[in-house]
Amino acid sequence: MTGKKTVKLPRAVYEKELLRLQTELVKLQEWVRAEGARLVVVFEGRDAAGKGSTIKRVTEHLNPRAARVAALPKPTERERTQWYFQRYVEHLPAAGEIVLFDRSWYNRAGVEHVMGFCTKEEHQLFLRQCPVFERMLVEDGILLHKYWFSVSGSEQQARFRRRLDDPLRCWKLSPMDLESITRWEAYSRAKDEMLVHTDIVEAPWFVVESNDKRRARLNMIAHLLDSVPYHEVPPPVLELPERPPSTGYVRPPRGLQTHVPDHAAGL
Repeated sequence: MTGKKTVKLPRAVYEKELLRLQTELVKLQEWVRAEGARLVVVFEGRDAAGKGSTIKRVTEHLNPRAARVAALPKPTERERTQWYFQRYVEHLPAAGEIVLFDRSWYNRAGVEHVMGFCTKEEHQLFLRQCPVFERMLVEDGILLHKYWFSVSGSEQQARFRRRLDDPLRCWKLSPMDLESITRWEAYSRAKDEMLVHTDIVEAPWFVVESNDKRRARLNMIAHLLDSVPYHEVPPPVLELPERPPSTGYVRPPRGLQTHVPDHAAGL
């Protein structure tokens, strides 16, 4: 990222535009369903770069049966013996589905490479195979979009500090995250090498400047919407039926059921 200071977007402006973009995302989802399209969006970037919060805004109003997040844990011993891309293939979308990868096969180009979780030979093999793999996905008709969230070192550290003191977000911090601070340049070199090999015409990388999370979310969502040739699909015409007359059903006494205590009454 450049040294230029990012002006934080006002909340009122952000919330108004976010709602408009989320409405368009619903239209995009309905187009994907109607057309039988398959959409894959890859979210990558440093720890605390804002990937997860952006994914939440993307999926907030979407149907979870048609739009799902793939956030894979570390591979099992069995998965370690498979072709590297194999466990990711399992999560690719079928017709009418959207899959958002919260980190993806690019783990091998980043954390695995920097932290020594793969060999140099495995890393080089990944860099050779990844463009071929992605070209195969695109050739088969998958709409593949890749976003790299870029955050400055000072902003990353500030976010880490806030997480340390936040009981709702402290789970987001791990020893691995904190070690990324001491390996900043190693991650930078790994990212640069990854882009050289995998920024291909069929599936280019798009960088999202994310020092201002509000601005980053809007920019990423707007770009995705502009990049997919969707159109509004007219919804089915539905009519609310009249409730039929009673046939004599009598509800059992409420005392026969166990109810949740009224916690709200004591507030």
